[in-house]
Amino acid sequence: MSNLPNFQDPWILLALLTLPPLAWWRHRQRGHGALTYSSLPAVAGGSWRLHLPFYLRLVALGLLIVALARPQFGFTREENLTEGIDIQVVLDISGSMAAEDFQPRNRLTVAKDVMREFIDKRVGDRIGIVIFAGRSLTKAPLTSDHQMLQFLLDSIELNTLPDGTAIGLALTNAAARLKDSAAKTKIAVLVTDGVNNAGNVDPDAAAALCEGLGIKVYTIGVGTSGTVPVPVQVRGLGGRIETRRMAMNVEVDEELLQKIAERTGGQFFQATDPQSLRAIFDEIDELEKTPLETKRYIRYKESFQPLVYAALAFLFLPLLLASLGWTVEP
Repeated sequence: MSNLPNFQDPWILLALLTLPPLAWWRHRQRGHGALTYSSLPAVAGGSWRLHLPFYLRLVALGLLIVALARPQFGFTREENLTEGIDIQVVLDISGSMAAEDFQPRNRLTVAKDVMREFIDKRVGDRIGIVIFAGRSLTKAPLTSDHQMLQFLLDSIELNTLPDGTAIGLALTNAAARLKDSAAKTKIAVLVTDGVNNAGNVDPDAAAALCEGLGIKVYTIGVGTSGTVPVPVQVRGLGGRIETRRMAMNVEVDEELLQKIAERTGGQFFQATDPQSLRAIFDEIDELEKTPLETKRYIRYKESFQPLVYAALAFLFLPLLLASLGWTVEP
């Protein structure tokens, strides 16, 4: 909320232009009739005291002119009306997301960091998180509480679901969360690095379901197909659990992800490093801007009264000063 000055009748302020000529006329008259002062008592302190009553009344006149223009203060209030977008992030947490080709960290850690930045930018949107591996789980329902969402995102870890890559099941889960949404725009962002090999829902059927519900799916293939180092926990000598890095062959089903995106009106992206993954989420953020409408309300309050009181004070001040002997009245 802010205050904006305003005048109801600003044309009255033109009368202020008469004040300088009045001052000029005053001094011109006094210049030609200097003998007028001969009948007045001498005033200590110089001739400025002789002119002080005039200028006090001139200030009073100026204040009255400004008051007649009816100054006002407008108290403004703005409301941001958003038609939020509902976004369901579908995140792969299968074992291959531990691959350390996204140096200096693994794929899942980098994906979480980028998603955290994406959530911070989506002010006014409801966002939910679905995680999946061999099964699918709703980690966070659609919510506008982004602080809580960040907390839940931080708690996502590998190896909390049976291993596998159930892309169709995960998309169906996301669609179920979005189907009753009243949002004008509904999107899902699928982040995976594998091939559908688990779950009882075919990815094509899940894509058809999203298409029917008006859900746009952006698909992101994380990493490149081929051999990558993946940390694996194994039981070593003495029964101790050790972490060893093993070369694993990981394949990204780019054809499937491309097909899902095209069918639902989204786009397919390939992220081969942290920088490209961050750029992809930035592009999605630009593609799916939240419509923003601002309504502004202004309520004016009259504020001429203090000016009138000040003008009256300046009118009576010369009389007070004269009674104290500080000035004289002609």
